[in-house]
Amino acid sequence: MDFVYGRVVMLAIFVALGPTREAFAAKHEVGGSQGWDVTANLGSWASSQTFRVGDQLVFKYAPGLHSVVELAGEKEYKNCDMSNTLNSMNGGTSMVRLDKPGYRYFTCGTLGHCAEGMKLKVNTLPANESSSSTSVSTSFASAASGFASFVMVIISMSFMLIGMI
Repeated sequence: MDFVYGRVVMLAIFVALGPTREAFAAKHEVGGSQGWDVTANLGSWASSQTFRVGDQLVFKYAPGLHSVVELAGEKEYKNCDMSNTLNSMNGGTSMVRLDKPGYRYFTCGTLGHCAEGMKLKVNTLPANESSSSTSVSTSFASAASGFASFVMVIISMSFMLIGMI
């Protein structure tokens, strides 16, 4: 009986603490179905997304034809200035974890592609900040998590009472 009781208590604690933000982190395939390509409307795609700390950007592209270059700031982004880069990737599929709130800037390192619009500006929100487009789903997820925690506490208390009888 002690073995079962211990497992129930551990399960109740796990559920009560709830899953971490990483469990709900999104993977954003940059450019949607077009991918990281000069033909994709990356500005429109980005404006339809909500990026949060913990999410990942997934760049899919033809290696040798495209690359992903992270730029130092907005000035470099606006001017397609690749003299001050933070990171460069060229493997065909590149993943970038959004690890802090704020703006990040990306472009393709192929000559002329940035000027043709193959660049991306991402505004990452804190993990717990809601936005108008996701507030309903975030509220529902919070409510569901809270309800699950409540149910587990009740079940745990029931097992504790049964064990005392």
